[in-house]
Amino acid sequence: MRLFAAIDPPGSVRDHLAAAVDAVRDDHLRWVRPESLHVTLAFYGSMPPERLSELIERLTRAARRHVPMNLRVVGSGRFGRAVLWAGVDGDTDLLRRLAASSEAAGRRAGSSQKAPARPFRPHVTVARTRTPDTDLRPYADALSEYNGPPWRATHLSLIQSHLRAGSDGRARYETVAELPFGKP
Repeated sequence: MRLFAAIDPPGSVRDHLAAAVDAVRDDHLRWVRPESLHVTLAFYGSMPPERLSELIERLTRAARRHVPMNLRVVGSGRFGRAVLWAGVDGDTDLLRRLAASSEAAGRRAGSSQKAPARPFRPHVTVARTRTPDTDLRPYADALSEYNGPPWRATHLSLIQSHLRAGSDGRARYETVAELPFGKP
């Protein structure tokens, strides 16, 4: 099972971001479908199905130790020449701690995925390049002033990624568990 932990923005937030992205959309990039937009907290890679219940148990405990967060998708940027993203603002210190807890839960549950090489940067991936010579700067510049509606994140989601299982040949995401945060 290919798994990751994420924060799923509500549909209204995804739709608002998708409308902004539509203004710059072209065929040079592979655009993330609106229903697939999310904030990745931790990527676990392939985990054996028999480890799933332990991962859910550990993530449940981690989620309960965190409080709901006020978030907003704002601005844009890029990771090298491969990924175009929209930033996340608001309770980002809480979000960083949740990402660290989610990563630790996966490691303790048996994920063999190495810890990320760079610090957690809250973002929503909106597109990936099709070829390495595509310049993402014009897209990032065009979305740099984006300011989405605020929302309150109340849970984290454990998501299974089914590679190339979507009707368009892209990954299809399936929510395995929604784990509520503790009360403030």
